[in-house]
Amino acid sequence: MSVPSETSAASPEVTFTNVGASRWWHRGVFASQTAYVTLALIALIVIMSFASPYFLTQGNLQNVAKNFSFIAIATLGITFVIITGGIDLSVGSLMCFAAMITSMVMTSLSTPGMPLSSLFVHLAADGKTVVANVPGLILIVSVLAGLAVSLVVGLINGACVALLGLSPFVTTLGMLSIVRGLGYVVSNGKGSFPGGPDADYFYALTQGDVYGVPAPFIYLILLALVMALVLHHTAFGRHVFAIGGNEKAAELTGVSVPRVKIEVYVVGALAAGLQGIIISGWLGSAPANMATSYELNVIAAAVIGGANLAGGIGGPLGAIVGCVLLEVIRNGLVLAQVNSYWQQTLVGVIIIAAVLVDRIRARLL
Repeated sequence: MSVPSETSAASPEVTFTNVGASRWWHRGVFASQTAYVTLALIALIVIMSFASPYFLTQGNLQNVAKNFSFIAIATLGITFVIITGGIDLSVGSLMCFAAMITSMVMTSLSTPGMPLSSLFVHLAADGKTVVANVPGLILIVSVLAGLAVSLVVGLINGACVALLGLSPFVTTLGMLSIVRGLGYVVSNGKGSFPGGPDADYFYALTQGDVYGVPAPFIYLILLALVMALVLHHTAFGRHVFAIGGNEKAAELTGVSVPRVKIEVYVVGALAAGLQGIIISGWLGSAPANMATSYELNVIAAAVIGGANLAGGIGGPLGAIVGCVLLEVIRNGLVLAQVNSYWQQTLVGVIIIAAVLVDRIRARLL
């Protein structure tokens, strides 16, 4: 009896072209909400360039870059918080409080006779002109003072959420009122003005530009690059995404959830404080009602840019795109001579539309 032998010819390879394949709206530029919003932004810019001959002028583009930078730095910070599934409603009040503390400390240290002022200033030979002992030192101390109060607020928010288990919404809503109230208390309801020999340095760093590029925009780009590096190339960044994706699973894998949560609230608070200091330089003062309701614009920009309030999704590009979109809308309404009150209405529509498009895209899996 003969034994059947294997054929020498190789069997044809069987392939399954449908395994692992993804729909076109889940590939390439269509893989995230940020991409859709970016396309919408590009379309809006094209429309505005035809609707107004002034939109693409150098002066207007500089204004757009400067204006959206005034909320974008805070948006970068709150994006960290949102990625973990949290929220921070106190950023607007903290912007104001940090700016007021910075201005008040700068003025106090520059006034002869005030506590500690002798360490920083002295009177010139004419007996009237105030001269800095070390040029720039008052500015540094004042900015650090503003950031220090931001750090404290961030630590309190983070501790209440991470250690006491309080709701982020309720905690930061309460902090919104506390910080705004403290601002009115320390200023007696009046605005504060940066003064002294270092005031010119302060205005140069907040109002100035480098080869036509506004200084706030430069700070924004540098901080966005740092944020991208931290989120995608450090253990801390991976822990932030892990907590937002599944907090229990992250804890089981050894992530110190309380520590990371406190750190993201500190980052968010420091970003808000820095943002407020920059805005006060642009305004030339820190009024007691500064940045009122800015938390809504900051959160809206982050959400429009793709940050998911449920956690696990977000990044610097989306935060910036969301801010640019809001500012282009505002700027476009002004150029089109449309009532500026429509801005809030359009922002609300865009938020709902952005979330709706992302939900539809997810259901089409």
